[in-house]
Amino acid sequence: MHDDNPTEEEKKSKLIEYRNSIDNIDAAVINMLAERFKITQKVGVYKAKYGLPPSDKDRESKQIERLRKLSEDAQLDPDFSEKFLDFIIEEVIQHHKKISGAE
Repeated sequence: MHDDNPTEEEKKSKLIEYRNSIDNIDAAVINMLAERFKITQKVGVYKAKYGLPPSDKDRESKQIERLRKLSEDAQLDPDFSEKFLDFIIEEVIQHHKKISGAE
């Protein structure tokens, strides 16, 4: 490939290569989220069994702080990461409320 002047075929090939990598990463993210939710479902059942509240604000705050630091280290926008984690936490809390019968 000529880096300074690639052919149309080389451009197309490189774009396919990048997109295949993105597709692989997307698949990994989905599988990791699925595993995460399997565990949070277990947490929800455990909390319901022992009468624990569906949410834990102290834990959530610590997780957000931890994720923001990880994001900074990974050169990812911490605000984006916090919004993403907030979305996941809200979903988990809704699951926990359903499991406990609070909703």
